[in-house]
Formats: sequence, structure tokens, C-alpha cells
Amino acid sequence: MARQFHETLFQGYGQFFDIDRVVFETRTEHQHLIIFENRAFGTVMALDGIVQTTQRDEFVYHEMLVHTPILAHGDVKRVLIIGGGDGGSLRETLKHPAIEQVIQVEIDASVIEMCKTYLPGHSAGAFDDPRAKVEIGDGFAYVMESDQKFDVVVCDSTDPVGPGEVLYSEAFYTGCRRVLNDNGIFVGHAGVAWFQTAEAIEVRDRLAQSFQSVHFYSASVPTYVGGVMIFPFASNSDQAADIDLATLQSRFDASGIPTRYYSPLVHKGAFGLPRYFVDAVKKGTPPPGPQWQAADHEALRRGAS
Repeated sequence: MARQFHETLFQGYGQFFDIDRVVFETRTEHQHLIIFENRAFGTVMALDGIVQTTQRDEFVYHEMLVHTPILAHGDVKRVLIIGGGDGGSLRETLKHPAIEQVIQVEIDASVIEMCKTYLPGHSAGAFDDPRAKVEIGDGFAYVMESDQKFDVVVCDSTDPVGPGEVLYSEAFYTGCRRVLNDNGIFVGHAGVAWFQTAEAIEVRDRLAQSFQSVHFYSASVPTYVGGVMIFPFASNSDQAADIDLATLQSRFDASGIPTRYYSPLVHKGAFGLPRYFVDAVKKGTPPPGPQWQAADHEALRRGAS
């Protein structure tokens, strides 16, 4: 039997991948990292037992994470990316010709290097773009201390375990608001709607301490098992989350960006969410059934089995 990678994000439920070939595996300064080949998803990268990205479906996540806030804003010049060491968010951001600078803050330099080597299609040369500036460091500290200002902050983080946990805190969201211009937009992810509704409610409540308007939108990413993935979208104007289709289409056409998942129509539809999720968020209580609970972190570090 082929060696298998068993994801341990949820207790009592999960997914597995046949490991056709281990490409790279190590324990970095911060986390356990494995990159392997799988016949269904191509090259797969996982950190601490949780799949982060795959060659075959990464475009769905990265396009929706990046183009949604940029085109909703309409005049983005500077973007801050927290995390995103695989380079996919940077790649999609730099597709926009109007972008003047992107600062990416990644805590683990080895993740960037491994992805440039083993998942080169994710960044597709984006790290070499003169508009990109990569800083190796703590994203939380950056938003608390930086004197820079941005139009969009993209938090492309791991789930709230280990190094990524602080990136879901109220203090972090306050820091993100601090480095945004007045009409700026914050986006991140809050897991999958079916299992991580409680997490999404916490994210909404924490963001609401710093932003006047907090919404969610969704995308279907096959690798992120358990239902549609939820992205928080925070700003100080409801207008940003309710751009009309004609305006989005005009901005999209003017940008000239190539996409495989994102479109203005998908953008509009993404803010229409499942009723069970909407009701749960409105009530502030998750629906009956299992919710996300992190397994023991040391167990997560064991990764593949």
C-alpha cells in the first residue's frame, strides 16, 4: 500500500491523499512541512498535518482571495500580504497593472524557498517582480509597528493553530485596520462553512471591533474539505461589499487580468451564502453538529502517516 497523508484538521472526520512520491519533507524552525506528489491534485504542500495548497486547484483560492477585494475597491495601488509563502496571492495581485507595490510578510523563509523550487507555478516569477518586496518576519508585529499604509490587506494564513493562531486575534485585526487607508479593505479566510461556523462568528465579532462593515463571501475549493470556503471581507463602507455588476465588469475588463475561476458574476454570487451559515452568524451560535477543533499540535506536527 502506498504511503498516505492523513489530514488532521478536524476531529473524527478528514481526508487522505496517496503519496505517490515525497518531493521534500522537513521540520522548519516553525513547523513541519511536506511536499508530495498525488495523481489527483499534482504537487501538494502541507504544514503541521494540514493541506495548504495543491498544484491543481490553488487558482480558485488565490483568485478569489485577491481579485475580490482589489476589484471591489477599484483604485488599489499598494497591497500588504500577510503569509502566502507559496506565492499564489502575490502572483494574482501583481496581475493588476495599476498595482505599484506589494509588501509580503512571511514568517518562514524556508516555505518561500521550498515553494519556489517545488511549486514554481504558484509564484510564476512573482517574487522577482520589482513591485514586490518580501520581508521575513512576524505579520502580527508588522501591522502593529509599521508606518506604511495600504489599500488592501490580504491575510493568506494557515488555520488558527501554531504560528497562524495570532492572525485570528482581535489585536491583529486592529493592526490591519491601522495600516489600511480610510477606504481600505481587509480579506482573509475563516475555514469552511460547514465545520468552522463558530470560527467565522469569532472572526466576525473580532473584526467588528475595528471595521464598520464585515461581510463574508465564499468559493468552492476541492482541497479544503467540508463545504464552501468562507472569506471575511471587512471595510468601513458597506458599498465595498455591494458593488454593482456593471461596475465590476468595467473594472475587470479594464484590468485585462486572466482568470480561471474569478469573474464579476462569480464575485457578486460569492456574497450569497448558505442559509444555515447566514442564520448561524446572525444568531451568533453555530448550527448543531460537529465544529472544528484543532487536534493536539504535536500530533499535527507528525504530518504524514
